[in-house]
Amino acid sequence: MAKYTEQTFDNWRKPASESEEQRISNAISMLKDAIRGSDDLKHNDIEIFVQGSYANNTNVKTESDIDVCIMLKDTFYTEYPDNLTDDHYGFSRGTNNFATYRKQVINALIKKFGEENLKLGNKSIKIKSNNYRVDADAVPSFQYRNYRYNNSLNRDVFIEGVKFYSQTNDEIINYPKIHINNGRDKNQYTQRRFKRLVRIFKRIRYKMIDDNEPVNKGISSFLVESLLWNVPNTIFNNYQSWTDRVKESIRYLYEKTENEINCKEWGEVSEILYLFHNQRKWNVKMTNDYLLQMWKYLEF
Repeated sequence: MAKYTEQTFDNWRKPASESEEQRISNAISMLKDAIRGSDDLKHNDIEIFVQGSYANNTNVKTESDIDVCIMLKDTFYTEYPDNLTDDHYGFSRGTNNFATYRKQVINALIKKFGEENLKLGNKSIKIKSNNYRVDADAVPSFQYRNYRYNNSLNRDVFIEGVKFYSQTNDEIINYPKIHINNGRDKNQYTQRRFKRLVRIFKRIRYKMIDDNEPVNKGISSFLVESLLWNVPNTIFNNYQSWTDRVKESIRYLYEKTENEINCKEWGEVSEILYLFHNQRKWNVKMTNDYLLQMWKYLEF
């Protein structure tokens, strides 16, 4: 008999509670007020949007903190097709400096939340929770315009992402809006089962950690969601219980990750970046080991 019942999986598929949702909404509203009330930033073209598990509607109670992108659009980074430069698109060198911009965001958040409620992380500015709001990670970034991906020669036609630098000077580029849109599409094609199954897999991971299973730190919530993104829609649609969907998803992912050649073309949910290329916290072997560990933990 499996470790968890069908009823348990059915409960785990649900999002955060309504009370938690209100605290999340309060945090977002206060963060927007902070940026718009800053003398340094209020005249800039800044778009503030939620990214990560909350924006993707895959958050669970254990991870109710929110990830908010504070994207500057007055100055942006670009990626061009081969042999093209700023001149082709009519762009000139920007005057904003990322380090200066990040400092301005920090000052705005200190004014709003108080320095004692902030913690400066390597990538984000962490805002502590209270009874009114949840923990929040504010991520200052510049808009990233990728003209290479769609080979666009038009300055107004690009794939939009974000780019920023960590405090250890690592360059980070990702595509949160495309991630959100692609996740919505897959959810629609799978009768709303994609995001529900992501929540179940996340809760299983947290339960494993709670039960002192030695889960590799490289196995992140982002990886879990991206793995399920690569599971065929038929597995979501053709099985009638959550137990079977969990079991068959693990089976599919495990078999595919036994040999790196079978999953080397897998993408993140954005499909702009490869899941197992470049330097990641995870790799194929680690992922395969975790899937087997998960299977045994669930007593399948």
